[in-house]
Amino acid sequence: MTTPRAGEAARHGAAAPRLSYLVFRLERRIRGHLDDALARHGVTTTGYMALSELRLRDGPSSAQLARIAFVSAQAMNLVVRDLERRGLVVRRPDPRGGRILRVRLTRAGLATLRRCDRALDEIEQVMLAALDEQNRKTLADNLAECALALHPEPGPEGTADLP
Repeated sequence: MTTPRAGEAARHGAAAPRLSYLVFRLERRIRGHLDDALARHGVTTTGYMALSELRLRDGPSSAQLARIAFVSAQAMNLVVRDLERRGLVVRRPDPRGGRILRVRLTRAGLATLRRCDRALDEIEQVMLAALDEQNRKTLADNLAECALALHPEPGPEGTADLP
C-alpha cells in the first residue's frame, strides 16, 4: 500500500521516504502520546513496559526486563525500585539462591497497568482508524517479524524476547 505522500513524491520524481524512517517517525509520535497519557497515571513509558512484561512473564529479573525494554540494567533497576516503592511490584530472592531478585506484579500494579492499557487503547484506536482488522493483524505480524529479524536473541526458555 502506498501512502499519499509517498505516491506524491514518486510522481514528482522525489524518492519516497525509507521504511525505517517512517517507522522511526511513527515510534516518536507514539512515544510522545504515550508519555503524556502514562504521566496522567504516574507511570513512565519504561515503567509501563516493565509492568506489561510482568503480566506476561513470571518473575523476571531487572536485568531481563532491561534487555526487553532496551535500557541499561542500572536504569531498569531505578524503574523497578520506584515501582516497588509505590507498591506496584515486589522483588523476592530467586528460590534457587544467588543474588538475583525476581520481580512480580502486585494487585495495585495490575490495576495501574489496566488503566494505562486503556490509555494506550485510545492512542492505538486513533492511529489504526484507517485500517481494517485484517490489515491490523498483518501490520502487527509484519512488525513482529521485522523486530525479530533484527534482534533474534533467545530468551530464558530459548524463545525470543520479542513477540
